[in-house]
Amino acid sequence: MSALPEALRPWAAQLSLFPEDLALSLGAHVARLAAALGPMRARNEVEGGESHGYDGLTRRGSPERLLMSEWLMALEAPDEFVRRAAFGEQAFLRPAFRQPQGGRRTVALLDAGPDQLGSPRIAHLALLVVLARRAEAAGAAFSWGVLQSPPEKRPFSTVDAAAIGQWLKAGSLAAPQQAQLAAWREALELGRAPEDVWLVGGARLARLPGAEGLSHVAVDEVVAPGARQLSVEVRPASRPPRQVVLELPPSPQCVRLLRDPFATAVAAPVLDTSSGPVRSIRFSADGLRLLMAYEDGGVAAQVLPHSPRDTVPRPKRLPPDGGRVVAMGWRRSGGLLVVSFHKAMASLCVHGTLRGHSSGRTLIIPHAAWPKSLQLPLAGGPPVLALSQVYEGREVPLVLDSARSLHQFASEERPGAPLLQGVTALFERRGGLFFVDRDREEDWDTSMPRTGCLPPNPFKGWKQTLPVEGSGEAYFGHARDSSLTNPGPPLAIRHRPGQWWVTRDSHDEQKGEWVSVAEGLRVVGLCCWPVDTPLPGLVVLGEDQRTFYRVTADGASEFLVTASSRVVSSMVSPAMPLMAWLTETGEVGGWSFQHRALVYRSVPGGRS
Repeated sequence: MSALPEALRPWAAQLSLFPEDLALSLGAHVARLAAALGPMRARNEVEGGESHGYDGLTRRGSPERLLMSEWLMALEAPDEFVRRAAFGEQAFLRPAFRQPQGGRRTVALLDAGPDQLGSPRIAHLALLVVLARRAEAAGAAFSWGVLQSPPEKRPFSTVDAAAIGQWLKAGSLAAPQQAQLAAWREALELGRAPEDVWLVGGARLARLPGAEGLSHVAVDEVVAPGARQLSVEVRPASRPPRQVVLELPPSPQCVRLLRDPFATAVAAPVLDTSSGPVRSIRFSADGLRLLMAYEDGGVAAQVLPHSPRDTVPRPKRLPPDGGRVVAMGWRRSGGLLVVSFHKAMASLCVHGTLRGHSSGRTLIIPHAAWPKSLQLPLAGGPPVLALSQVYEGREVPLVLDSARSLHQFASEERPGAPLLQGVTALFERRGGLFFVDRDREEDWDTSMPRTGCLPPNPFKGWKQTLPVEGSGEAYFGHARDSSLTNPGPPLAIRHRPGQWWVTRDSHDEQKGEWVSVAEGLRVVGLCCWPVDTPLPGLVVLGEDQRTFYRVTADGASEFLVTASSRVVSSMVSPAMPLMAWLTETGEVGGWSFQHRALVYRSVPGGRS
């Protein structure tokens, strides 16, 4: 922790547990809270102890401890000697005593109830650092625990990664009760007048029966438009209260402090042989699930964890049905949607209970009537994207084929004319279907790509031309504001080789910047994290086909992560700060921009 400023050096031992950026953010709170708490009060010398010489001067004392200079004044200036004695200005030697330090201790009991979950726990974490150092400086023991936890678990005696990790998992949906405080007082033998015991929680914690005579730290979120602050009131048992307002760190740092402050969490690999090796991956149209097609014809939809510490949920699987998977996706109303071809019936089968239809549905489409672009997956190509939309209470499947045309299968005889052509990006959000295409209509300049949104509501329909040329290769990104007042998600679209146009709001073509990408780097998606950055950055795969970088408008290139082997397919979710890839060895990885760590890893072999 050599980078810590001088003002934070007293807490260097405690702050060294955290990564440097988190230590600096937390250290600002630590310094302010330490000033509000003050040091532990020294025991009065009359409390006894073994005499240990003298350790300074005092204005009061017995005549035998009067300084020799004072006696000299009595001889040379007796009037001044009398005056100084009358006004208490004489200097005496102050006796020192060896105090029984082993009997001193500081105790902290933290509320983990519902009103203290979230950002108030950042103040709790800073307080633990302050109290641990404060007790150490006074030669006292330090014990701390969670009020809602049973005292039988024994309190923590250190502030280290293991103890903090257990505390972070100790959230409770119940407010602290009188019986819990009484149980802790009895277990810790606090007595009627404990010396240095702190209750940390909401304001109502001090009103619990049994909290009388204890020091209290009240932590509350500041409720005000745009405010990201904590109000902390320090109420020592024997001193006037002090108020402190803490500015919260940036959102990404807050999340890391509350979920993985030591950057030690690693996603455990999921060993999967139930469906054979993974053949291809893609995100669903809503960006919330990773779709995986297997070599044996099975399909799965996997929800990626948001944190390395989260439990990996079981995927939704569709086993092989004897047909060739043509398209896969996730239904608008929930559930896997798979379109497969059965040679014996010469028909396309839609798997998934569509609203307004019977369970499953067989689309009888003569082979000659199929769009040629739908026949590509049958020749060994990866499955294309499927999704569904609800029109007048009836759920209709849609397929984005290999020629980038969006087909709607509303008829069992044959698909109608494509809804969109030349689609280079498609994203479903809150009922709206956002797209980038090169549709040829009389009202549009066919040399320029366009972006838009297809109804139904809530975003209504809109289309507009984009200020770019070229192929129109594009990627949507997750939106910082998903409200109806800002319907257009972030967008990156290729202008010409090595040059991309990036904007926060695809609904406003005037707001954007140009991003240059070096030759040899392949753009795989759009990164919108951290959320407070002015513009998103492009995610690119390096020349080694293993290393990912983030490239921004100022030309900066930031290293993100390196895959275990050569990447054959990769993409960024348009709905969450997550990226996924498939390697040539069959490993599937899910990586979080927020935590900068793997949150999902599936490897072939072993048992699931």
